[in-house]
Amino acid sequence: MSMPRPRLAIRLAVLFALSLAFFNSPGRADAVTGLTPISDMGASTYLGFGGGLYENGTNVPPTDHAATGAARAAAVQPLDASGNPSASGKIVLLSIGFSNTTQEWCSSSAGPPCNANSLMGQAAASASVNHSTLAIVNGAASGQGASTWDATTDTNYNRVRDTRLAPAGVTESQVQAIWLKMVIGPDPTVSLPSASADAYRLVTSLGNIVRTLKVRYPNLQMVFASSRIYGEFSASHPEPYAYESGFSVKWLIQAQIDQARNGGIVVDPRAGDLNLATGAPWLAWGPYLWADGTTPRSDGLTWVAGDFSDGTHPSTSGRTKVADMLMSFFLGSPFTQCWFGVSCAALPPSVGGIAEQPDPASLPSARSASGRSSTIPVAAAGVAFAAALAAAAAGWRKRHAR
Repeated sequence: MSMPRPRLAIRLAVLFALSLAFFNSPGRADAVTGLTPISDMGASTYLGFGGGLYENGTNVPPTDHAATGAARAAAVQPLDASGNPSASGKIVLLSIGFSNTTQEWCSSSAGPPCNANSLMGQAAASASVNHSTLAIVNGAASGQGASTWDATTDTNYNRVRDTRLAPAGVTESQVQAIWLKMVIGPDPTVSLPSASADAYRLVTSLGNIVRTLKVRYPNLQMVFASSRIYGEFSASHPEPYAYESGFSVKWLIQAQIDQARNGGIVVDPRAGDLNLATGAPWLAWGPYLWADGTTPRSDGLTWVAGDFSDGTHPSTSGRTKVADMLMSFFLGSPFTQCWFGVSCAALPPSVGGIAEQPDPASLPSARSASGRSSTIPVAAAGVAFAAALAAAAAGWRKRHAR
């Protein structure tokens, strides 16, 4: 007997709706947005906002900001528990962030023990990493978004002090560098260019957080910030929110650069006071982690469905991708290699700095200490910057020669 037409029509409509949901699902294996990674934008714009991780469409810090960073890097040294210089002291590199941050840095449980594919797992097994004076600690934890880190009284800080730093035999006074990867909570709802966009809210939160970090960790020299990985596979944090968080980091760093240039007088209305002399660490990009799904970035990075355990959090392969980028960054950056690694190379006098991010006009790729291929473009950024970095490297080696 044939099915009544109304019932058949309803079923066909349901099947059609389901097919549309499938082909537009963030879980699709080929999900792409058509957006351009900020590091690949060059002179192009997104909704009128300029690209490049730093100003003028570039992916390297400007010479004045880089020179300040070189001085901060030179100031990193082993400290005792009270924060005094000591040859037998420690340099603490700490992570601050939410669930993805802890998974990529150490483990889902915040650990230890850390997963072998995480940054801490890879660093522990690498002969290229400084195992004598460097202590890498995971402060990030699941569910700990921006609002749980933006005040000195937030319970997260005592948790980190008592359950992460203390068991590692170190103190808050020994924390000198931080990897910051943060998300605004709860789930994002407003995208750019709205004046109430989550990207703007995140800039404000990041400003509050870095000032708080400087209070809790008085010897903190530098903070390296990263934005989110790809979000189009996620139901709770879809694009363009993960993508736009990259602009939040870019604007935060640029706010500090601009404030330094105006003598510290003019403060960015969203980021707040980021004056290095009055309570803010030096800010710079860590590795930029976003790529448009299966569309390769200029350095080949992609994000596929298998890189996520639930569309939002990274799977083993996803965590490995981030940890690889973190290892390449800390071992290769002129601002970190002297204290993160067992050695640091003096820069050629004609080279202004090593870009931690891919530039469209990059030089051939180098190979990281782990044996994995990683693009490390080099760009001329000025003789003053080169001299500052070379002097910083030489000074660090002299002070910490064994």
